[in-house]
Amino acid sequence: MKHRDRVAAALARETPDRCPMQISFTPEFAARLRETLGRSETTEHNPHGGGNPYDLEIELDEDMLLTSVGWANSYYQGNRDYVDEWGIAWRPVEYTTPFGKGYYTEFHAPPLADDDAISRYRPPDPNRPELYAQAERLVREHGSEYWIVGVTVTTIFETAWALRGLDALMADFVVDRDRAEAVLDIPFRYHLAAAKQLVEIGVDMIWVGDDVGMQNAMMISPALWRRIFKTRWAEFFATLKGINPALKIAYHSDGMIEPIVPDMIEVGLDVLNPVQPASMDPAALKKRYGDSLCFWGTIDEQRTLPFGTPDDVRREVRARLRTVGKGGGLILGPTHHVQLDTPLENFWAMVDAIRETPCVG
Repeated sequence: MKHRDRVAAALARETPDRCPMQISFTPEFAARLRETLGRSETTEHNPHGGGNPYDLEIELDEDMLLTSVGWANSYYQGNRDYVDEWGIAWRPVEYTTPFGKGYYTEFHAPPLADDDAISRYRPPDPNRPELYAQAERLVREHGSEYWIVGVTVTTIFETAWALRGLDALMADFVVDRDRAEAVLDIPFRYHLAAAKQLVEIGVDMIWVGDDVGMQNAMMISPALWRRIFKTRWAEFFATLKGINPALKIAYHSDGMIEPIVPDMIEVGLDVLNPVQPASMDPAALKKRYGDSLCFWGTIDEQRTLPFGTPDDVRREVRARLRTVGKGGGLILGPTHHVQLDTPLENFWAMVDAIRETPCVG
């Protein structure tokens, strides 16, 4: 099957020749993988798709290619302090693994920490043509073969908390709802404008999302989430599907968000990502919601992939195929960008098991 046909079949709850696969990498792991594959040249690799040359994804026989517009592209800009175009300051945080040192980038010094700054703030312009050059090229060069995903993750909540500061934004939710809405509206409008342009360019899927889950509970109550976010997602999804009714929409949140899964289905969600197995049971979610929802991810990036054995990884892949993948509805991949602490033996065990194990009808 063509890569795009394989994804389309899975999302239609049909059984493709093998389960579709999507894997992304932190820049450090991408460099390590590129060296292993004999691609020693230095190449920019943003895991969100911004600046990504796609050579690794294509060589691995992945089925989806991602192109990103929005604040998430501000991550992973190297081991230096910097300020992005939103006015958000970032700093590198070094970490050490058995396979070398890497850098996470963490945002700090939110530009809207001062209440008076909110009304004066002017966000970047989402209508600049240069933002969409990569998406246009990707659709033009690879759209006939691959499933193309337009990425606008960190869509509302995460960008808002980077702008305002998490403590202040959470307090605003309770003590000044109008102020909270004013801050949330900034990334909501930006990313909706970006997503609309990506749909018009011709992507097959829009991937949105915000981390609202912790390991075992949500960051805010489900009731508060419904009051603040549900209508925004309903507008976002309806607007995009009004442009292309065949469009698929995926939503990302790490952690435990099961209380709002029915709400997301209600407002038009097609695919849930990443289904973090230490927080939610992928097989149980498939049983409860598999008639209405597809799943993307499910391979444990917290424990199995970095700290298990190759046999552990293979067993987990096969378990997902027997349960979540039965009858279609699954795109397999890790629940986060592959980190530098992942042994290559485990990485290849995952890739080979996905590529070589037939889907369960």
